[in-house]
Parts: sequence; structure tokens; C-alpha cells
Amino acid sequence: MTQMFYKLFRPTQVNLKDEVLSGLTVALALVPEAVAFSLIAGISPLVGLYTAFIIGLITAILGGRPGMISGATGAIAVVIIALVASHGVEYLFAAVVLMGLIQILVGVLKLGKLIRLVPHPVMFGFVNGLAIVIAMSQFDQFKFTTSGGAIEWMTGTPLIIMIGLVVLTMAIIKFLPKLTTAVPSALVAIIVVTLVAIFAGFDTRTVGDLASIKGGLPQFHLPMVAINWETFMIILPYAAIMAGIGLIESLLTLTLIDEITETRGHGNKECIAQGVANLTTGFFGGMGGCAMIGQSLINVNAGGRSRVSGVVASLGLLAFILFLSTYIEMVPMAALVGLMFMVAIGTFEWASLKVFRKVPAHDVLVMVIVMVITVVLHNLALAVLIGVIISALVFAWQNAKMIRTRKRIDEDGVKHYEVFGPLFFASAMTFGQKFDPINDPETIVIDFAESRIVDHSGIDAVHKVTERYEKMGKTVYIRHLDTSSKVLLNKAEKIINVNYTEDDPAFKIVLEEDKVNA
Repeated sequence: MTQMFYKLFRPTQVNLKDEVLSGLTVALALVPEAVAFSLIAGISPLVGLYTAFIIGLITAILGGRPGMISGATGAIAVVIIALVASHGVEYLFAAVVLMGLIQILVGVLKLGKLIRLVPHPVMFGFVNGLAIVIAMSQFDQFKFTTSGGAIEWMTGTPLIIMIGLVVLTMAIIKFLPKLTTAVPSALVAIIVVTLVAIFAGFDTRTVGDLASIKGGLPQFHLPMVAINWETFMIILPYAAIMAGIGLIESLLTLTLIDEITETRGHGNKECIAQGVANLTTGFFGGMGGCAMIGQSLINVNAGGRSRVSGVVASLGLLAFILFLSTYIEMVPMAALVGLMFMVAIGTFEWASLKVFRKVPAHDVLVMVIVMVITVVLHNLALAVLIGVIISALVFAWQNAKMIRTRKRIDEDGVKHYEVFGPLFFASAMTFGQKFDPINDPETIVIDFAESRIVDHSGIDAVHKVTERYEKMGKTVYIRHLDTSSKVLLNKAEKIINVNYTEDDPAFKIVLEEDKVNA
């Protein structure tokens, strides 16, 4: 057992301090977001806190990316609002259980590698949009609710105090590492700003003003819903959307942390870990969650690289709930706002601004579209999906224009069409326009040495061309098909009828027989 835990964590004695302090910093940053996301979804703040603890602990131990932090997220909270409002919180717990099962299935089927299909411009747009969302979400802390229920911006002394504490937090995080890296600058900033606010007697908003975080241990709880087909159909759409959003955000965050740490995580393993975590939290009254890019960046920048930091963050959050709620509720929101502003600044890919004139215009367009959708809709998964679709359509359009033919007639009067470029749905029509059945000789050769048939549309395009020649009593031979193209044609032999030579010698034999018969 000892060896197993050693293999899981393996921190050096020197790094252990950084891992622990980094985990405590992340635990503090988890509190306000977990509470806020719970309130957005219309459920108890403790639900979000328990979710952050359970998901964070399980993914830290089982996940495919050491150092990545998971918990309750805004993207999941937005999805469950309608479910909670229409059917109640018990249906939410059931949906989270199903969400976990779907994610486990994705991991078992090894579909996590599909994240490789996300182009770099989409990643840039995702990261930049998320940085803007993180920054914009902090401005809510500069507002207050009047006695009449209206929401207004702070003014006067409260605003000055808030801005001052935020700036102090950011300054400590920025400049302390130039003096020492013995402790995470973010943790020092939170402690210093909290002490300043307490001893100076500043009347400023604290974590306790959001909601009380005091509670006990999470309790096992079977979702109180009827187990039947009707219930399944109610929760399935929500579970599927949550599973998809959770995996997309987790795998994109994994990719980002990979780039920062210059290491490689395991996507399929992370999918299974996220599934197990959500399955578990569903049975303990949780709201579901996924990887959190902001907290993950806090952890990595503070020195968290192993599983220890994630475990410490989760256990630290539980300790806050059980024993230290009174003290954690005294932390000024200004300190956490300043911390998240620094996360937003660090998250934004400033280098992407320099590539606008150095990359194709469509890449810039994709980057901007993904960023705008992320900012406007706060739906990261939808933004990424749309970015991938646009990139795929651009790729298809560009490849469609690559299809072309070179024509020649050999000494035997046989006309050769040498095809260049992939033959697929986008290039099928152009391919058909390259041929002239009326004026061509009796024997035609279509040479695919520099091309390949990609899909059914390509097969159908070949079929239509050969059919046109057949109606005119002319013969078409197809040469140099690659293996995958031959497989496609053979599978479609009941649908189409295409003659093709297996290799050059066979082609010569066919021509010789034609000469003899003539």
C-alpha cells in the first residue's frame, strides 16, 4: 500500500512544501467560485463546496494530468438551472450520476484523443475568451444590492477600499517572486490583504458575505427519483450536455497545462477519472463539475506539479468547511478578485495578438469567433465546437479546390486522366466536370497515383463518371488506387460497378487483349 501511494505522488522533499502551499492557495480560490456557481444553479452553497471537494480529490488521485484542478464550474451550473427549476434537485443528482457513466464510457472507448482535432486557432480563441470571462466575472464584486433590491456599482470609500485591496493583491503576486519564491506569492497576497483589512478595520465584502461555508461531511445519498424510462429521458439530455461540456473543458485544460509544464497528460485516463468523480459526487448530493482552468493555472504557477497539490486543495477545502469556516469567511473578496485578475492576465495568450498578420485570415477569423462566443455566451464547449466546425469547413473548401486533372493521349490512342488532390464530398462535383465522355476515345484511363478516394461522395463521383462512359459504349480503367480507396470501392461494389486494374502489369494485359480482339 505504501509503495502504491509513493508511485501515485512521488514528491521530493524539496517540492513537497511547494505542493502543499500551492494546494492551500487553490483551496482558498475554490471557495467563492463553488459558492457562486451553486447560487447560479439555485441550490445550496454547500452542494458546490462538496462537489469541489469530491471531484477535486478523485481527479487528483486518478486523473491523467497531475497538477490539474477540478471542481464545480460555471459551465455546468448554467446547464442545470432549467433542470433544477423544472424538476428539483433530486433529478440533478440523478443526471450527474448518468453524466459520470457517459464520461467513463468515453474514456473506455478511448475517445479522449479526439481533442487532437481542435486546431491551434481554436485553442487561442478558447484561452483568450476564457481569460476575458474570468476577468469580467470579477466585476460583480464591485457591485452591491440596495435596500430596495436594485443592483448598483460601488462608489466613494467602499470603491476606493476595494480597488486598493485588489491592487495590493496584484502587486504582491507580481513582485514577490522577484524577491523570493520560497512561498507562493498568491497565498502570501491573500494572507497579507486579509490581515490589512482586519487590522485596518476596513468595511469591505468578505467570503462570508456570499454565504456561510460551515458544514459537516458530505453524506451518501441515493437520488430520490423514480427509476423508469420517463426519468431517464428527462435527465439524459442534461447528462449528455454536461458530460460533453465537462470533457471538452477538461481535455482543453489538460492540453494547456501540458504546454505550460512541457509534459504530457493522458486524455482517456482523465475522461475516466472525471466520470468516476461525477458518478461519485452524484451519490453524495453534488452538482457535477470538471477541470477548472483558472485554479489549475494558480496551482501550476504556484509550483504545484504533482497529485499532492490537488489532494491538498481538496482536503484543505474540506477542512475549511468542517473547522475553519469562521476564519475563511473573513477573507476579503478583494484578495480573491485580485488573484483572479492575475490569473486572467496570465491566461490570455498575448502572443496571439502578434500573429494576426502572419497567419491565414481564416485562422484569425476562427480565433476571434471562438473568443467572442466564449465571452458572449459563456459556453466554452459550444465555442470550441463551432470553431472546430468552421476550421473543418475551411479545410474542406481548400482541399476541394485542389482537385485537378492532367490529360494526355498515348501512342495507342488511350486517353489518360491523371488526378491530383483528394476526392471527397467537397471536390466530387468538380471532379465530374473534368471529363469529356462525348469527345473522348473508346478507352479511358483514370490514374489516381496522386489522389485518393476519401468517402462515399468520392465513390459516387467515380461511379457517375464511369456510368457516363458506359452509356456511350466506352471502357474506363482506374489505376494506382491506394489500399484505402480500393477498400472503399470493394465495400461499395453492390452500389456501383467500377472496373479498375490492380497494378500496371494487369493493365497492360487488358490493353493487349483489347488489341487482339480488335
